[in-house]
Amino acid sequence: MVITRKKTVNFIDKLPLGEDVKRYWDLLSVLIPQSLNARYRGSFLGVYWSLLNPLIMTGLYTAIFGATFASYFGDSIVNYMLAAFTGLLIINFYNSSTTQALSSVVMNGDLLNKIKLPVPVFPLAMIGANIFQFMVGSFPLLAIVTLVKTHNPLNVLLLLFPFIALVLVCTGVGFFVSALFVFFRDLGYFYEIATFIVWITSPVFYPAEIIPARVQPILYLNPLVPIIESLREISLNGALPELSHLMRGFLSGIIILTLGWLFFKRVQSSFMDLL
Repeated sequence: MVITRKKTVNFIDKLPLGEDVKRYWDLLSVLIPQSLNARYRGSFLGVYWSLLNPLIMTGLYTAIFGATFASYFGDSIVNYMLAAFTGLLIINFYNSSTTQALSSVVMNGDLLNKIKLPVPVFPLAMIGANIFQFMVGSFPLLAIVTLVKTHNPLNVLLLLFPFIALVLVCTGVGFFVSALFVFFRDLGYFYEIATFIVWITSPVFYPAEIIPARVQPILYLNPLVPIIESLREISLNGALPELSHLMRGFLSGIIILTLGWLFFKRVQSSFMDLL
């Protein structure tokens, strides 16, 4: 095992940018546990608090809207409840990861003034912490729901595809807002409005079918919509998701990640004057 690991590390180091990748990995392996420990120090439930919020909100949505929208989910309140739960997992991951990434560079300004570190590692660490939180807290329950509804273990593996698209979107947004926050410290207040707009335009507690046809093209500008739809198709319908949903999700993720990364690198040289 030791010999294999040394060979792997040496091979990575010889690759173009291999040393940078290794450095990022080493820093993330420190920053992600540090972030989780700081967030849940003294907490009884720890990372499982991230699961409590969507469960409570699912109960509220079901009590208020379940009877109204059940007809869109096979006349089943249970189906509506599960659909709301999957939508909430997506929107909560987006809100949590991008909001934490927003202030990550500024919060570590003192550290950056003392030690030369790759600045993008800080928003990446916030995204990584939320990935770990999701995989430990929410994913097991989502996998159980998928197995119960579809009776197909393959669908559990397919859940990773919309989740990867979600991570791409959140990482790109995280790069963009964390860089912008260095220059505009009021961005946090505006971003609360932005996350509300993303939430209300995502079919979380309502079916997308109720949106008027003339408005639906605007709705699908929200990159989370195809991700939510494909996740529901995999976990609740027991069928392969529509390829168009997955393609839109991945395409949105790649575009947002690329633009966010380019913007971050473009303005990074001005950070130190403002931190």
